[in-house]
Amino acid sequence: MAAAAAAVPVNLRLGDLVWGKLGRYPPWPGKIVNPPKDLKKPRGKKCFFVKFFGTEDHAWIKVEQLKPYHAHKEEMIKINKGKRFQQAVDAVEEFLKKGKGKDQDLTIPESSTVKRMMTGTMAGFKWPPSVSEPVKDGDPHFHHFLLSQTEKPAVCYQAITKKLKVCEEETGSTSIQAADSTAINGSITPTDKKIGFLGLGLMGSGIVSNLLKMGHTVTVWNRTAEKCDLFIQEGARLGRTPAEVVSTCDITFACVSDPKAAKDLVLGPSGVLQGIRPGKCYVDMSTVDADTVTELAQVIVSRGGRFLEAPVSGNQQLSNDGMLVILAAGDRGLYEDCSSCFQAMGKTSFFLGEVGNAAKMMLIVNMVQGSFMATIAEGLTLAQVTGQSQQTLLDILNQGQLASIFLDQKCQNILQGNFKPDFYLKYIQKDLRLAIALGDSVNHPTPMAAAANEVYKRAKALDQSDNDMSAVYRAYIH
Repeated sequence: MAAAAAAVPVNLRLGDLVWGKLGRYPPWPGKIVNPPKDLKKPRGKKCFFVKFFGTEDHAWIKVEQLKPYHAHKEEMIKINKGKRFQQAVDAVEEFLKKGKGKDQDLTIPESSTVKRMMTGTMAGFKWPPSVSEPVKDGDPHFHHFLLSQTEKPAVCYQAITKKLKVCEEETGSTSIQAADSTAINGSITPTDKKIGFLGLGLMGSGIVSNLLKMGHTVTVWNRTAEKCDLFIQEGARLGRTPAEVVSTCDITFACVSDPKAAKDLVLGPSGVLQGIRPGKCYVDMSTVDADTVTELAQVIVSRGGRFLEAPVSGNQQLSNDGMLVILAAGDRGLYEDCSSCFQAMGKTSFFLGEVGNAAKMMLIVNMVQGSFMATIAEGLTLAQVTGQSQQTLLDILNQGQLASIFLDQKCQNILQGNFKPDFYLKYIQKDLRLAIALGDSVNHPTPMAAAANEVYKRAKALDQSDNDMSAVYRAYIH
């Protein structure tokens, strides 16, 4: 019945209030407005230019993704209970109360934000036949429903068009950061270079999505080809092999699970090396050891290619949100050529010098994170066996100096028994092992990491479902 209703054509016109739907994100209240004069409609199906309330986002939305505001208001309010959603609805009601519906200027001034939206892919999504699931206020994705780019939680939730900012630090490293100013004043101009991406796992999927949304031309490949389908619908091109992707693209990124996978991708049959020619660029975003990345750099450069390592600090949520921290080393010119890509996928990136430095720094970062997670799990289990409330422990920690999003999210996972992967347990254990080996290579003790690694090894032996790193908790209760 719902599907039949969705198929009924609706007559919409300039100035109408609507509910706009994009992808898996919730319907959001907006208004059909005039686009900038020189902004052409995308080809294909009929669409309207919509300004969304509460976010100040703008986008071309297909007519089948729009519903009249008043006719569907009750339905939408029932299924969406978040605070920011309610603020958006309140903004609509305030707009109606002030009677500005007829008098307000409906023309949106041209800006780089609008220009960039036109370069991104807004196709491939359909209004679902059934009502969307309720969106909780804590959902990290709902306020990214247009561009998946927002500022930090305390800042106004506008779509970020990240402005390039380069900072020279005392260490000599360089940082390309997203400007903290509001989206409307900044811009990302996507590079005109053809981008390739190999590996669509937890991290790679979010990265590719953001590259596409920021207007980059992207060709994708994944060992399991079915994972490419969604991105093809969003406008990506399909590469049949890693070699083909590299040979047809100017800059190819890769993000795979471990040193063996990284080597196989480059050196294996139909691998990256077979597609490298003079001037071709390869950026490895995998978290591996310095020896592995140095070996890959040498073989790429030996064929006339350019190489950059750029492992990322973050998790699936931050990848989806385009808020990763990127640690890069190698070809400095290539790092600068990747600036629009790094701005699309991350909130900041650092250039750390010669190849191997980024791998070492990434392992140290993950060593600290993994050890902290093991300590959190240890504290929660000790609270339980001594008769203390685990929730109260979390509440106390959240009010102290250790308070962080990481602490809160991981503790909530444990308390709820929800170990859906955001950062695989098996990968953090791999990173701890590599970090310990890094310490051994320079005769530096890593006793805390070694102790945490033993706990993760036990947890991994118990883990049959590729769970999140917070599942290390289970090592203490078995």
